[in-house]
Amino acid sequence: MRDYPKVICNEKAARALRSGHPWVYGEETRGPAEPYANGDIVDVYTEKDRWMGAGFLNDASKIRVRIISRNTNDRFDEAFWRRRVEHAVGYRRTVMGEEDFRCCRLIFGEADSFPGFTVDRFEDVLVTEVLSLGIEARKDLLYRLLCEVLAEYGVQVRCIYERNESPLRVKEGMQTGKGCAFGDPGDGHVTIVENGLRYDVDFVNGQKTGFFLDQKYNRQAAACLAMGKTVLDCFTHTGAFGMNCAAAGAQKVFSVDISADACEQTRKNIALNGLEERMDVICADVFDLLTDLADGKRPEGIPSGKHPFDFIILDPPAFTKSRETAKAAYRGYKEINLKAMKLLPRGGYLATCSCSHFMGPQMFEKMLKESAADAGVSLRQIEERRQAPDHPILWGVPETEYLKFWLFQVV
Repeated sequence: MRDYPKVICNEKAARALRSGHPWVYGEETRGPAEPYANGDIVDVYTEKDRWMGAGFLNDASKIRVRIISRNTNDRFDEAFWRRRVEHAVGYRRTVMGEEDFRCCRLIFGEADSFPGFTVDRFEDVLVTEVLSLGIEARKDLLYRLLCEVLAEYGVQVRCIYERNESPLRVKEGMQTGKGCAFGDPGDGHVTIVENGLRYDVDFVNGQKTGFFLDQKYNRQAAACLAMGKTVLDCFTHTGAFGMNCAAAGAQKVFSVDISADACEQTRKNIALNGLEERMDVICADVFDLLTDLADGKRPEGIPSGKHPFDFIILDPPAFTKSRETAKAAYRGYKEINLKAMKLLPRGGYLATCSCSHFMGPQMFEKMLKESAADAGVSLRQIEERRQAPDHPILWGVPETEYLKFWLFQVV
């Protein structure tokens, strides 16, 4: 067996590991007896001395060990990490196809056995986030390997930009910040094409990595319903849902966001695609706007009448990032969905989603049923979807399944 420090886990942790989950919590372990440093790789054994896997150790984290391998033959050298990168990149090239491979998530943390590591590709720019100390200690190697593997696909990486601003890094014993790790970021913007539409991505100052890639195919599904419709696109961020609908033949799209920066970015993207005549941008709090609309108030430009929209899209940010706040988030999701259902006419269409893992599918479905009952409508389900396959769901790791997306007709 390899010469790594040895951590002993209790039976509760062993059961989770046997089910495929990659995390071992601090209270579930003891050891190692030999000297070690946080960020080291350790072997994890049961109390009956059965080897369960190897992973990154970090005493500063609630998650003490993050498993990276369940193969006793693995040696964690450059060749090992190259294989991991090759597998992750090759998977995206296969499931996304040549065109969508140009802008996709190349590495999705635990789903690719890179704990706490995210890499988004926007043409020749890679934007990364590191949330585990083990990856932090090896990121320079991983960045080089990413450039080398992508070069084999004909991709020359211009820049790798780090967005390490999450407070989760502090809990892992790391500092927060952002900056260029490799190459030239230029002005911090890159133009991408998704679903045939052009977007200006601000990868330095935009939310998260600058653009949300996980809704790529859900936007296509929503656009299929948009022909001739008057659409309200709520929490628009960079305008993507609304632009897909406008390009698909919507009569008019109103895109709403509380952020002035997001509204400005949406206007820029609308202009890039020549959709100015079909789209308006409203800078407003969606909760307040839906309340006003439900009360019969109509901001300038919004159609009059009891049901001003044929199609409403709700793509809010995560209302909860913990189990403790899930109940409050439930109320927030119900408020916007209930009001949207009341605003739509019989026969109108609703796209609604949640990007919070802690608002699970069953809880979200329960909220939708309650909202429909309170609104006095029925929901005819058209489609239920999840995140795009470049954000793969790894069975046994429920944290990798986070995006829920439904399309309904209100009847």
